[in-house]
Amino acid sequence: MKHYIIALFFLFTISLSYSQTSPEDELGAWYTYFGNHRLSNKISIVAGGQIWAYEPTTNLNLLLLKGGINYHINSKLKFELGYSFLDIDRSIQGLEGRHIFEYRISEQFAYKHELGNLPIDHRLRLEQRLFNLRVGHTSKNRLRYRLGTKIKLNKTLFIRANNEVLVHLEKDFFSENRLYSALGINLNKSCNLQLGYMYRFINDLNLHRLQVSLFIKTDHRKKKV
Repeated sequence: MKHYIIALFFLFTISLSYSQTSPEDELGAWYTYFGNHRLSNKISIVAGGQIWAYEPTTNLNLLLLKGGINYHINSKLKFELGYSFLDIDRSIQGLEGRHIFEYRISEQFAYKHELGNLPIDHRLRLEQRLFNLRVGHTSKNRLRYRLGTKIKLNKTLFIRANNEVLVHLEKDFFSENRLYSALGINLNKSCNLQLGYMYRFINDLNLHRLQVSLFIKTDHRKKKV
């Protein structure tokens, strides 16, 4: 019963966020695919990408491609070194320069534990962001912290909810906040689909984004006979 109450709380929070007036007329969407492939007890690799759109099927805003390698310190803690390429289209915002290309290096710790019977996960990520602009090159450093949970409803369905704070390490310290909740569907033991919603606060804007995400996990460790 406690898990259902928590799930309803997250959904209620989302409904309050969406009732606010958004500066954008259209509801945007993010489409995500990520695969996590375990190679040994200590090593796994990740690969995937995202597409952001200002409207669910039109006005492509961002393409992100990412790869990374994880070192599993123990069953609860792992470290990831990642690299991402981003193609960002700013023309719909009326900003100078149609495309920005970003090359991003990231270092990340992920930790999971239980609070009572509630599973909790933490993600702390440091990013070095290199931008290729029409007028030259620039760089920024950003720190991200995400707190989340995954609440099982039954063998097939679950609720995924998290909140992430992003901050710059130079000027304009606060960058953005992302509040996310989704209904997850376990398609099989290795694959799940999440249908969700994100309330994103950035640059004094209140943005609302649908989320469609596919996650795959594989295990290539040799099984003991």
